Amino acid sequence: MEMLILLAISPLFFISMLWEYKRLRREGNPDYNWKELACNLTLAGLHQSADLIATLLLMPFFLWLYQYRLFDIEMSLATIALAFLLQDFCYYWFHRASHHINWLWASHIVHHSSQHMNFTTAFRQSLTYPVSGMWIFWLPLIVIGYPPATVVLVVSVNLGFQFFVHTRVIQRLGWLEHIFNTPSHHRVHHARNPEYIDKNFAGVLILWDKLFGTFVPENDSTVIRYGVREDFSGWRPIQATFHHWQHIFSCALAPNLTVKSRLLCLFGPPRHTR
Repeated sequence: MEMLILLAISPLFFISMLWEYKRLRREGNPDYNWKELACNLTLAGLHQSADLIATLLLMPFFLWLYQYRLFDIEMSLATIALAFLLQDFCYYWFHRASHHINWLWASHIVHHSSQHMNFTTAFRQSLTYPVSGMWIFWLPLIVIGYPPATVVLVVSVNLGFQFFVHTRVIQRLGWLEHIFNTPSHHRVHHARNPEYIDKNFAGVLILWDKLFGTFVPENDSTVIRYGVREDFSGWRPIQATFHHWQHIFSCALAPNLTVKSRLLCLFGPPRHTR
């Protein structure tokens, strides 16, 4: 279902990319690297394929878990809206954990490894998210009583929304900045400036960051630098996908380490390279 929803709105994605490219070109700074564009689209295809396979494999487990739901929730606009709110809350914690746990960061670093910030960056996703366990963060919704199909639906809508916050050409959006994740807020999240590291984890609602102390507004006087490290060649899909996995397993399998040290290599905080 996720793939079908994203495919259905994909024309809007590509129209937005074309508008952004023309706007940047008119301003004299296209900010589009064509090798990286090919990489990002390749990564998106691999990510969607992996998600489809994972959903098919995990659906029997989701349906089994749904038998033990706490409530029988009747589907209505109100309950679906509540599902969207709860999923966005879960997404915040998934996203925050992805910056603080190596096992999750190994997948999420792919999205941050570009030194550009434009709509194509939204496509830059990892095929290893099912392995790192992104789906675990959606299980509370099933336990509460939402059918797995509804959970997949709200996840898809959330991810579709996030495409539109990956741009430099849209500035602040007035009162919307107080409630929603916006391009301004998300530019902060993708920055590797020290004051911006690990801030603004919102999916749709920026309220979670404000509530849990991870919100930082964009400073107009700060020149934002994007990416994770200066020497990363961000247009090679296989390298982008597996370079941090290689790093954490090399660390965990190094000789003469204690069990605790090996576990910290896999599940401890990342050694930030941004």
